[in-house]
Amino acid sequence: MSQNQASSPADAKPATAASRIAALIPGILLCVLIAGVSALLERAELGMFEHPYVEALVMAILLGMALRSFWKPAPRWQTGIAFSAKQLLEVAVMLLGASISFAAIAASGIALLVSIAAVVVIALCVSFGLSRLLGLSTRLSILIACGNSICGNSAIAAVAPIIGANNDEIASSISFTAILGVMMVLGLPLLIPLLQLSATQYGILAGLTVYAVPQVLAATVPAGLVATQIGTLVKLMRVLMLGPVVVGLSLVASRWQADAKKTNVGFFRLVPWFILGFLALATLRSLEIVPATVVGPVTKITGFLTVVSMAALGLGVDVRVLANVGGRVTAAVTLSLLLLLGISLALVHWFK
Repeated sequence: MSQNQASSPADAKPATAASRIAALIPGILLCVLIAGVSALLERAELGMFEHPYVEALVMAILLGMALRSFWKPAPRWQTGIAFSAKQLLEVAVMLLGASISFAAIAASGIALLVSIAAVVVIALCVSFGLSRLLGLSTRLSILIACGNSICGNSAIAAVAPIIGANNDEIASSISFTAILGVMMVLGLPLLIPLLQLSATQYGILAGLTVYAVPQVLAATVPAGLVATQIGTLVKLMRVLMLGPVVVGLSLVASRWQADAKKTNVGFFRLVPWFILGFLALATLRSLEIVPATVVGPVTKITGFLTVVSMAALGLGVDVRVLANVGGRVTAAVTLSLLLLLGISLALVHWFK
């Protein structure tokens, strides 16, 4: 009896760790399954249309929401779903840094870089202000502003854990941003003949206004290779703005969450670990310590982890909440996008 009692504390930790891991498995597998189905749908779409107009990331959250609308996950699923929505997403954000090289951005010229940064900053501020005027919450307004101004769903996914956004806020911003993102891909090429844009001008316009890199490719293909190359470069510069914005929001968010006692908060509490990892990997990639051969596999892993996280977010969304905020969110996203389009057109004509 005494031997069993003596050995039980030693066995407690492994048993607890194993039970925690086991509790994660059902929810994670469910999210991976939804992500896999989403990836297959995107591949089928690619086969039919040559370009995925609706990304797997968007499909995952929509499928998760559809499943959640008629089935509420039991507690045995919740642990893994919550882990997928938060921890896996944080890992994905960190790994994103390995695909960014500061050298490629600097080589494109200071004028274009400064112009892109100015467009992003202006769009962020005005989009946030419009959303707040429409009565949206501070966190939802930030998500909409970042999604419209930087890189759509990826920016929303990266910013969400930093500002403590809940599943409904994330799903609301992503869902409506996704709809307008597809409309941009389909409608933006119509501006080429209407405004008599050159391939260079259209490439800059697409890179500044279209949300995701795959969507930039889809939107610029009708204008030719030059437009596609320029659009992709401008888009990558725009994505690079995510780093400073995320770090800045980390500092601001820490003030929101500070205790009334205003106790001293260390640096590692102000800036989340995955943001430090993001900046470290971006620096290593820029110094070529992270070889170019690693970028492809890491990018694929990052993309899949993000899709898994979006499936988890969808599973945690109450569609009735979306119905309550849908009109205001749609107005905020639409007005923000029109603003971004107007600013971008002015910049394009300046570069003429």
